[in-house]
Parts: sequence; structure tokens; C-alpha cells
Amino acid sequence: MSQLNIIKQGPRHFVIDGDLTFATIDKQTLKSFVFLKSASEVTIDLSGVANTDSAGLALMIEWIKYARHNRTQLSFKNIPEQLLNLAKLSGFDQSSHFAIQTD
Repeated sequence: MSQLNIIKQGPRHFVIDGDLTFATIDKQTLKSFVFLKSASEVTIDLSGVANTDSAGLALMIEWIKYARHNRTQLSFKNIPEQLLNLAKLSGFDQSSHFAIQTD
């Protein structure tokens, strides 16, 4: 298990490093949404995600809702295949946020 880290790469770009799982997502993670208010457009790069489960998908959905509420344009890139499959099973793959994007 790798600890979940949100790493600022620039004013609008963040990299997620570690696992997006029930074991790594806690109340502190849920309170750390402030980074989504840092700019009018934010990109979250998921290339550093090693393992994920449905908690990872739930966190991404919460980020989307939070960004919408704060009028932040949010985009994800390098979404792990496992998360894309979960999104597809849940019907969230129809969202533009889950469009396949890579570097």
C-alpha cells in the first residue's frame, strides 16, 4: 500500500501519487479539496496511481462535484485503466471527465 499524495506541479497542475483505495483515502483526503480552488482550471494527472478501487472512483466524482460547485474547470489525464473500467461499470464513462487523455 502506497500513501496517497497530492503533489502540486504548477499553479493549475497536480499529480496524484500512491494508491486511490479505501485504505488510503481518509477524512483528511476529503478535506484537502482546497487545491481545486487554486485556479479557474485544474488538471489532475493520475499517472502516479499504483492501485485503485471503487473508493478512487468515488473520490474522483467528489472532486468533480466540488469543482463544479466552485466553478473550476477540472480535467483528468492518464487515468488508470482500472479506474476507467470502474467508471464504465458505473456509467460514469459517459462524462467528459473520463475521456481517455494521455501526455
